Amino acid sequence: MPRQERPGSDGEHLVQQRLGTTERADRFYRDQVLDHLNVRMQEFVARQEMFFLATADRHGDCDATFRAGPPGFVQVLDDRTLAYPEYRGNGVMASIGNISENPRLGILMIDFTRDRIGLHVNGRSRVVMDEEMRAHHPGLPVDPIPGRRAQLWVTVEVEEAYIHCAKHIPHLQKVPAQQRGARAWGTDDVKRKGGDFFGSAAEAEQRPPFRRAERKNEHLRGGLHEDTDDAVYQGAAPAYGTGSANGAGTHPAPRVDPAYAGGHSAPGRGDFVEELNAEFLDRVERVLARAQPRRSVEDDPEFRGWFDRRDGG
Repeated sequence: MPRQERPGSDGEHLVQQRLGTTERADRFYRDQVLDHLNVRMQEFVARQEMFFLATADRHGDCDATFRAGPPGFVQVLDDRTLAYPEYRGNGVMASIGNISENPRLGILMIDFTRDRIGLHVNGRSRVVMDEEMRAHHPGLPVDPIPGRRAQLWVTVEVEEAYIHCAKHIPHLQKVPAQQRGARAWGTDDVKRKGGDFFGSAAEAEQRPPFRRAERKNEHLRGGLHEDTDDAVYQGAAPAYGTGSANGAGTHPAPRVDPAYAGGHSAPGRGDFVEELNAEFLDRVERVLARAQPRRSVEDDPEFRGWFDRRDGG
């Protein structure tokens, strides 16, 4: 498979190479990673009642959260587009805020009760007002429960879709409806939302003010941003590795591998990023050099496939 056509990141490709898993990874990429939702994936999405959502802001600071709704609350608009509703929550808007800065997101749907399998969907997102969404998709259902009526929608352009295998997924059972309380969709009742379960509110008066962790090279985290002036890079590059700019001690700046040089001749945005990339790759190489590739479980004569259900799950 040509390198430029391989799914995944440069980092995962490097780790595969050092741990001897490239062949297995290529087999997974070839067999399982799609750039769309096939028919069975669409059917799977249409019956899910929850998913896990990962987003990151423009600095690369991440957030993971949970979304739930009735079966079919995630809408399959076509084989390359999903949409999910944003219900009334705590008002923080962490995911929507991240998406406003960085449209990339990851979704993981897991069926714990029936098929015991998962589906990853990675792609680019867009926030849409409910009125605009319904104007373009008039067939969207209107939920009869007020707390489950969308204030916003997030549409997702699918770039990668692939299986999450069953081997570590627990088999769960739903509690019968008569044995559980109704979910309090959209409520502001503190007790019904879980109260102060972790005791954070009780400690609020005693603890010091929240402090955000210091960001090093903030303008580079999460990627290269167009709104960063070249002058910032030109000013920072000479100080890189000296200890005066990033607290990294007095180690010299790493040698830039020509493979990552990109043909830049003058110090600037590209050179500074390449030095950071070279240092990262050097650290990864040193860590992985100590790792010994393990024998693949697939080579074991007792191996019966990843989806063997002999455990009764």
